[in-house]
Amino acid sequence: MSSLFAFPGQGAQKPGMLQRLPAEPEITATLAEARAVLGEDVLALDSAEALASTRAVQLCLLVAGVAGARLLMRGGVRPDYVAGLSIGAYAAAVVAESLDFADALRLVALRGELMQQAYPEGYGMTAFLGLSLGTVEALLADAEGPVYLGNINADNQYVIAGSDAAMAAVAARAKALGASCARRLAMSVPSHCALLEQPARQLAEAFATVELRAPRLRYLSSSSARPIADPARLRDDLACNMCRVVDWHATLRTAYERGVRLHIELPPGQVLTGLARRVFEQGTLVAFDGARLDTLDALLRQEVGRTE
Repeated sequence: MSSLFAFPGQGAQKPGMLQRLPAEPEITATLAEARAVLGEDVLALDSAEALASTRAVQLCLLVAGVAGARLLMRGGVRPDYVAGLSIGAYAAAVVAESLDFADALRLVALRGELMQQAYPEGYGMTAFLGLSLGTVEALLADAEGPVYLGNINADNQYVIAGSDAAMAAVAARAKALGASCARRLAMSVPSHCALLEQPARQLAEAFATVELRAPRLRYLSSSSARPIADPARLRDDLACNMCRVVDWHATLRTAYERGVRLHIELPPGQVLTGLARRVFEQGTLVAFDGARLDTLDALLRQEVGRTE
């Protein structure tokens, strides 16, 4: 049996998310490193006002995920797998030692800026609950205006991306067809669709100068739902995941089928833990937020003991 560190994506952010991290040396060191690389106080990025910026949101998610993982691994125990939803993939790559944290900070800052500049207003993402994938795809095929499938989060939970007007029209039709929820997410950009192909190409150019190494932990792509070990493929996966559909449901199924029975969600939030419950028929699912550090440490050590 194996363990997985799962890193959340945009939408999981909360004001004060960095300031609520435990006052431990690993957390302090990670915050200090981020401050030195970015030349700004990262703790100022997680206010409600600052989180209106896509750049601030993505940087906070990266820092929180890496800091939390470093804290859990301080005793030398590491997970078998890492995976990140959207921006969470960058934290996963850092923890897998494929991407230096400093490079990840610079790339994520650029990623957020490129996405925000491409669609400063009038676009975003909307989540649906209670419809089949076929029904959602049919709604999108008949839609007027730019709107696309963005995320497959569960077998009945999907996220679309596009213009506010097009999404609102699709949401109204979805509710008429029986959707139990059609909720606009805290996203100001239309992620994971063709609308972000140009920013993805610009980010890929920046990636060309960055060194990536083969992951030392098994890295699962949330776009292909498959492991990636080749640095060139990993570079493409990270640079272009903003314009590719996220299939988190299939990613979790891959992890479960490969023997993962301990799923630990890194900060912030517990959304991924809820999604994992729909896939993991057996095992332990826990989120960093709300759990005791000694409990998380014991779970990790227990899982390592089972695999030795």
